[in-house]
Amino acid sequence: MGELPRVKASDDAIAEGALVVSCFPGVSHVSSIVAHYLIERLELKFIGGVVDARLPPVALIHEGKPMPPVRMYAGKPVCDMEQCDSVVVLVSEAPIPPKMCLPLAEALLNYSHEKGFQAGVLIDSFSHQQESGHEVMDSDETDETLLGIGATDWAIEQLKELEIPLLEAGMIAGMSGVLLGEGRRRKLNMMCIMAEATGGIPDARAAARVIEKLNKLLPTIELDTEPLLEEAVRIETQIKAMMEHKLGTTGEEQGDDEGNAMLYG
Repeated sequence: MGELPRVKASDDAIAEGALVVSCFPGVSHVSSIVAHYLIERLELKFIGGVVDARLPPVALIHEGKPMPPVRMYAGKPVCDMEQCDSVVVLVSEAPIPPKMCLPLAEALLNYSHEKGFQAGVLIDSFSHQQESGHEVMDSDETDETLLGIGATDWAIEQLKELEIPLLEAGMIAGMSGVLLGEGRRRKLNMMCIMAEATGGIPDARAAARVIEKLNKLLPTIELDTEPLLEEAVRIETQIKAMMEHKLGTTGEEQGDDEGNAMLYG
């Protein structure tokens, strides 16, 4: 497997027993929406990231400053778990190359063990309309399904308390699949929340459903989902307007010559 990626972060910004929320790319940008919402709402600070030549050669620019593709943020909101007094959000918008998933997972889990993190929550999404790499057996007839996967019995109990149905059968790909497999092998308290998404467009509604569940783990701060729902309405309105414009343009092209005469003066 070669040398593992290096996790570079400010040690004084991370407290032992932290809850880690991991958000790698998925369909409809659900994990990314959740990550950025938590960073803003919980006032988390950028503390570092992952360094490796095999990661995508990109830098995220935020307020004029470059940041690594795999980034870490931390803060001190108290979570609803024993000995948990801080939150770490791990996020990447850039897809992780398949060959990098295992070494990156190994590096992150080694770092988590070194820092004494308490538990991990992986945020991911699936869609029946768009290829996601996941194979999810979804018996729920709605398009607003939440499903959970637990690496340990403790994680399974947490999902039940959050009232998230367990995924009975399927296959989880990418970083979520590798982290869950390694989590079970190492007996780590790790769970995954899978949100059904529309596919294609950013799905803020699916992200809001995930936030509602995370709110039960962070009871000291109310995570208001209204901004996400408002964002969902805004996105839907924009798409509707674009579709109407497209249809209108098509109609004009099929109209009489009078419209064309006006266009050309």
